[in-house]
Amino acid sequence: MNPKVFHNLSYGVYITTSLDGQRPVGCVTNSIMQITSQPATVAVSVNHNNYTNGCIEKSGRFAFSILAEGSDPSLIGRFGFQSSRDVDKFQGISCDYVNGLPVFKEGCGYVVCKVIGKMETATHTVFLGQVEEGEVGPLTPAMTYSYYHNVIRGKSPKNAPTYIPEEEKKETVQAVPKAKWVCKICGYVYEGDSLPEDFICPICKHPASDFERA
Repeated sequence: MNPKVFHNLSYGVYITTSLDGQRPVGCVTNSIMQITSQPATVAVSVNHNNYTNGCIEKSGRFAFSILAEGSDPSLIGRFGFQSSRDVDKFQGISCDYVNGLPVFKEGCGYVVCKVIGKMETATHTVFLGQVEEGEVGPLTPAMTYSYYHNVIRGKSPKNAPTYIPEEEKKETVQAVPKAKWVCKICGYVYEGDSLPEDFICPICKHPASDFERA
């Protein structure tokens, strides 16, 4: 099977949030879909290894913010390549609270839900949520996984449904003749003859010193 076929499905890029007691937590997700309109219900897939998964389970609530192509890509580095188990992902950034849950209003919009059901798979929990609140944000268009992968040149976090292990990528992707430098923080790949000393990662905002040649 060629796993790249799944990249032709339509995915968005979202930050899904919940609460660990009173502490906000969150992670990047890309598998969210609307199930019904009346009452409005949605489903979100969250990896078992994501700390946010257990927090949604315990709190019974989650929210997600819809990122736009113009959203700050460092949010993906912060929420997609770190664990709320180890760090406070919300430290030093601005967010709003709607019905007690953290959301980012500067994207395409946000949705706040209470959990009304779930389905377990081998690696992910699919939470079914009844929508409590939702609003459209100021930015368009919405960021798709294809845009993140092909334009921003981002890499899927290991817990993402779209993640392909490196050994499988070698079998399905032809080698690019240019030199490559990989960000050790978020996995962003820079291609070129040399990496500029003043280069800043567009995903996690770390400097050139945090890149290594692939």
